[in-house]
Amino acid sequence: MAQSLLSYDLCGDRVDDLSGLDLSLSAMAYYPSSYMPILETTASTWFPIVSDENGSHKRLKRTTSVPELALANVGFSHGQGSISRNSSTNSLHNFPRLQFRDHILTYTQRYLAAEAVEEAAAAIIGLENTKAEEDGSRDEMRLFQLLISCAEAVACRDKSYASVLLSELRASALVFGSSFQRVASCFVQGLADRLTLVQPLGAVGFIMPTVMNSALDEKEEALRLVYEICPHIQFGHFVANATILEAFEGESFVHVVDLGMSLGLPHGHQWQHLIQSLATRSGQPPLCLRITSVGLFVKQFQTIGDKLKTYAQTLGLNFEFSIVESNLENLKPEHIKRHNNEVLVVNSILQLHCVVKESRGALNSVLQVIHELSPKALVLVEQDSSHNGPFFLGRFMEALHYYSAIFDSLDAMLPKYDTRRAKIEQFFFAEEIKNIVSCEGPARVERHEKVDQWRRRMSRAGFQPAPIKMMAQAKQWLGKIKVGDGFTIVEEKGCLVLGWKSKPIVAASCWKC
Repeated sequence: MAQSLLSYDLCGDRVDDLSGLDLSLSAMAYYPSSYMPILETTASTWFPIVSDENGSHKRLKRTTSVPELALANVGFSHGQGSISRNSSTNSLHNFPRLQFRDHILTYTQRYLAAEAVEEAAAAIIGLENTKAEEDGSRDEMRLFQLLISCAEAVACRDKSYASVLLSELRASALVFGSSFQRVASCFVQGLADRLTLVQPLGAVGFIMPTVMNSALDEKEEALRLVYEICPHIQFGHFVANATILEAFEGESFVHVVDLGMSLGLPHGHQWQHLIQSLATRSGQPPLCLRITSVGLFVKQFQTIGDKLKTYAQTLGLNFEFSIVESNLENLKPEHIKRHNNEVLVVNSILQLHCVVKESRGALNSVLQVIHELSPKALVLVEQDSSHNGPFFLGRFMEALHYYSAIFDSLDAMLPKYDTRRAKIEQFFFAEEIKNIVSCEGPARVERHEKVDQWRRRMSRAGFQPAPIKMMAQAKQWLGKIKVGDGFTIVEEKGCLVLGWKSKPIVAASCWKC
């Protein structure tokens, strides 16, 4: 159905003149230069391919529905042990709208049983089902095309067409499906949220979204699982601590200012490792280690500080802990208490991207405060992807590429029906995806940027790069944590970048005044 439309994003800015464009086509036809790199059929990407001559990843075709279909805005009816679509308009009122967390426990045993049946069937047959694999590839290519078409429709504020596509996507983007189906389900949630904020064509501006966060305990558990299973945060802690130890070498009075207190992980993992390393370093340990936490979660930070103090006492290390109750935008140099003759290091793990705004004023203000503190080193760890571009479709494609790699890595680390993976995906990464896709203005805080962009920002703020020279140590560390094949660490212009099959995930850099 060809339509003549003028496309605006949610900020009211003109995106493209889509006159005569068939909105049912994939964005590949309209933006070939932007989208073709994402469709390369290499091991570094998880976008669907039509065929795979090597046959390295085999999948059995699904023939039954899965519980996340209940989340769609259509009616359903229960059959014996399955869920099927019901065309009756009254069924929507009869069937309760369940949340994802309700399905995790309810269907775990059913999926485990299904997995056992699949494995037994494969063992009995003794050969690979090539036809099922080809069908699965075609299904995922169709899913990809639907996803891009829906993103185009949402960008064009075509509510009716986008709603039709969302209904079809909800039936195909399965929370317990393949890697691409699972990541697609998160983007479908984001598109649906964004669609609810869309104003009619021709309107200027956008409605401020109401951000709905998951329950705190679920998010905390998801963060714990990400730390324990995925190497992303551990990589940042490892590189940061090695850099901090180098800066503190031979010093007696040392001070760390932690922006965000290492994501609020309850046990202060990063600082326990640092305390142990300082207490057992060659020569004499420092006479005093001070850690200042910056953030708004005072009770949580104090609990972490008390645990660190007890741990330091067991190792005979003099330790002081203090809290600055402030968000990063309102941080002032005088908030940080300094002692004479102490060496200061600033630590930022996945924090500074949250103060990157369109005006650039907020980040510049924070960097100016850090520069006035004159730290010996600023350790910066950030997601290495471009999720802060000016156009919605570009951000959408970049995010789809990035999180597809992450969901692919989770496939390699966890069994097919492991509920830990579902919690990580739906209560941690899905929250990031939905913020990138559905939010604009101050509500969009997941503004990840590539390491080259961070170099330009840091240089403008008066910082100079301090190359991280620990490639051999980093590779040795990656082998020790046993996350399986596929993860790589490379050096890029003095930065260390953790990636999955050559797709960059997290970058660590060091800066000095």
